[in-house]
Amino acid sequence: MRTERITFTGAQGDDLSARVDRPIDGRARAWLLFAHCFTCSKDLRAVGNLTHALNQEGIGVFRFDFTGLGQSEGEFADTTLSSNVDDLRAAAAWMEEHLEAPAILVGHSFGGAAVILAARHLPSVRAVATIGAPFDPRHVKHLFAESLDEIERAGAADVSIAGRRFTLSSEFVRDLDSSAMETAIRELRRPLLVLHSPIDQTVGVDNARAIYEAARHPKSFVSLDDADHLLLDERDSRYVGTVLAAWVERYLAPRPERGRAESELADDAVVTRTPGDTFRTEVLARGHALLADEPAAVGGDDLGPTPYDLLAAALGACTSMTLGMYARRKGWPLEEATVQVRHTRIHARDSEGCDDREPRMDRLSREITLEGDLDADQRERLMEIADRCPVHRTLSAGVEIETRPAGGSAEPS
Repeated sequence: MRTERITFTGAQGDDLSARVDRPIDGRARAWLLFAHCFTCSKDLRAVGNLTHALNQEGIGVFRFDFTGLGQSEGEFADTTLSSNVDDLRAAAAWMEEHLEAPAILVGHSFGGAAVILAARHLPSVRAVATIGAPFDPRHVKHLFAESLDEIERAGAADVSIAGRRFTLSSEFVRDLDSSAMETAIRELRRPLLVLHSPIDQTVGVDNARAIYEAARHPKSFVSLDDADHLLLDERDSRYVGTVLAAWVERYLAPRPERGRAESELADDAVVTRTPGDTFRTEVLARGHALLADEPAAVGGDDLGPTPYDLLAAALGACTSMTLGMYARRKGWPLEEATVQVRHTRIHARDSEGCDDREPRMDRLSREITLEGDLDADQRERLMEIADRCPVHRTLSAGVEIETRPAGGSAEPS
């Protein structure tokens, strides 16, 4: 994903730190505004993982640190749930001016309560989702229950939450008590997706039941099975991103026609993008997104096919397409063509005169299965046609590769 770090002015006048994460071609079909969990940050790895999954489906993500948290300025002691809602409104206003008004609101844990309360103020929002969210924001009191008397008596107190010290004010507690969460859920008037783990030890799954029962249709619930509250396992956070992208598809405008006339990329380019700390690679081809990766044995996450897998897939796909097209043209009863392709390296035949090391060459082995009531002559002819598929011809003829820096002149290599 393409990330831009920006700051915007929060509800209390402080500079808030944010990240704008765009799909690989720079163009988002819709923008999502994300609210992080209580005392957390926009930069949690889990948030990055679900953002990757959303970007892959063409959805841009705006995430920020609430006042006094993460890299944002301001004092946490001066914040409340209501001020978090106001920060979300300020973020949405920045998005509307510089990107596009948010179409989707997603909140994790305490942030889930914030997005439900904020939705009524944001007419652009078409769908709302919560992840491990409390039905009643007062639920967070259990994190500092032993300090409630001191907060009430002194007006504020230092508390320890997840091993970190924070100052909480009596205003924060009173604001929790006055939040009309159930009313906000009933009057949401947007599609709602509730994601929750049945073994969540921080916010119990009964909260999800209460949110779901209070909400009106359309509403959906997805169990996160054995996930923990913070989605620390990458598989869980990526799954959440994938589910969000699939669910919200129903509530977005239809996808534009393929092609990227308004994109920053060339119309005929296949684009790949790899972060510096991983093999995971986003691939965009004519608007179709997929992932490439390497196996765990060589340091990858095994989230997609390897580059050589994709090369083999190109040959296999082109072969079976060509066979189907030829059979249809001839009116032959080919029901299905299955092609298995294996990539190996073999000893080069022209190894004479090579002193440094034993030379090797690449081989793509193809095994073709033809289904249908074909006679022997038809099967033989189709096997001949397999060698005429365009990718086969390209690979056999050899390819000239030219490499240049973006904006530079081509230099064949």
